[in-house]
Amino acid sequence: DTAVLDEAQTIKNPDSQIAKAAHQLKGQFRIALSGTPIENRLDDLWSQFQFINPGLLGTRESFREELADPISSASHQASSSLTRLRKRIQPFILRRLKKDVAPELPSKTESLLTCELSSSERELYDALFASARQEVLANLSEGESVFSALELLLRLRQACCHPALVPGQSAESSSKLELLLESLESSIQSGHRALVFSQWTSYLDLIGEKLGDAGIRFSRIDGSTRERGEIVESFQKESGSEVMLLSLKAGGVGLTLTAADHVYLMDSWWNPAVENQAIDRVHRIGQENPVFVYRLITTNTVEEKILSLQKAKLSLATQALEGVDGGTGLTRDDLLSLFEP
Repeated sequence: DTAVLDEAQTIKNPDSQIAKAAHQLKGQFRIALSGTPIENRLDDLWSQFQFINPGLLGTRESFREELADPISSASHQASSSLTRLRKRIQPFILRRLKKDVAPELPSKTESLLTCELSSSERELYDALFASARQEVLANLSEGESVFSALELLLRLRQACCHPALVPGQSAESSSKLELLLESLESSIQSGHRALVFSQWTSYLDLIGEKLGDAGIRFSRIDGSTRERGEIVESFQKESGSEVMLLSLKAGGVGLTLTAADHVYLMDSWWNPAVENQAIDRVHRIGQENPVFVYRLITTNTVEEKILSLQKAKLSLATQALEGVDGGTGLTRDDLLSLFEP
């Protein structure tokens, strides 16, 4: 008997109900399939390997203490710990890149679309930034985890996207939303169809209102959507809507939306693997056109610095899976850099 997990990264938290259920599966052979086994931290690996080969990486606590923490913190033990981790996991990994298994795929071009905040948006952002910076610096001085401080950036990121996402604020539109509409209208006039991703359904609501006002036909999938199959099938037809709005996590896996060839990422996610999976809804087998991906970024804000965090996380995954030496991921200094004036 064989137990096979697809999208195995969903059991990365061993305390979750889905992970506990997966570990109860019986099977003489076990296979875990994932395009992103390391989504956020090296801790993501432990539960997946506990499913495949129980005990290979030791206990959860020993894995963190001896391998994950030294590597992620860039300590003097990082290089030796990384080498030990590679030696343990490499015999159990069969890795194939998209370019190897689907060489016929059309090109994919990723670009930044940038805009400046309006004067009122800048005033709101600067006030939120000053408050968040003070709290983050206080937390770090008390020895708080670098990851716990990321939550404090939520309002800043929302302010970059649309003032109305910030509690107590209101606005009819935003600089970033106007930039999206301008680009979408140009794409649609050229015969393209597009996916628009955001992690906030409240932002999708605001985008949907503007699309409706502009006469742009759109459909939507988020965590509350039940008839996903029917919506996807309709979108894939030539008569389908011009734009699909999707929540980043709910719409980022398990869907084929190759009728579109333009992708807009409205707000950067801490986890670059989530964004890459979203892009793969379009850039996959069945796509016949070149794919264009646009990340919308407000200048002189924390969004520009989040891109650097993403690169650090991708570096960490690359080092563990490919054996490439380099920086060892997110550090306290990385987080502090987000709040540099």
